[in-house]
Amino acid sequence: MRSTMKKMTCRALIVSLLALSFQTANAGMIGADRAAAPQTDRSMVMQVLNRGEVTAQLQAQGIDPALARERVAAMTDQEVHALAQDIQTAPAGALSTAGWVAVVVIAAAIWYFAYRK
Repeated sequence: MRSTMKKMTCRALIVSLLALSFQTANAGMIGADRAAAPQTDRSMVMQVLNRGEVTAQLQAQGIDPALARERVAAMTDQEVHALAQDIQTAPAGALSTAGWVAVVVIAAAIWYFAYRK
């Protein structure tokens, strides 16, 4: 019983270390104009609103993109900063932390039921 518990703990630790240790990093060249002029939160949010896919999503939800731009222009600096932080930290099609936990738990359960004696 004790060795089985140790084995299961070790397996869970190994799986969690392998699954949760991957981090992605993006590297690339940036232009001189982007490096020289720091971007404000308001201009970053406006650039996001000017993207084609964002405009299409807004129109699909029944929101006029021009009205959305006007609302961003009317926001306070704190509200724009909070919105910019949300945009920058939002996952882009990736699994959230809860998703990874679910994957690890399901994998551990499959492993446990497949190899138990």
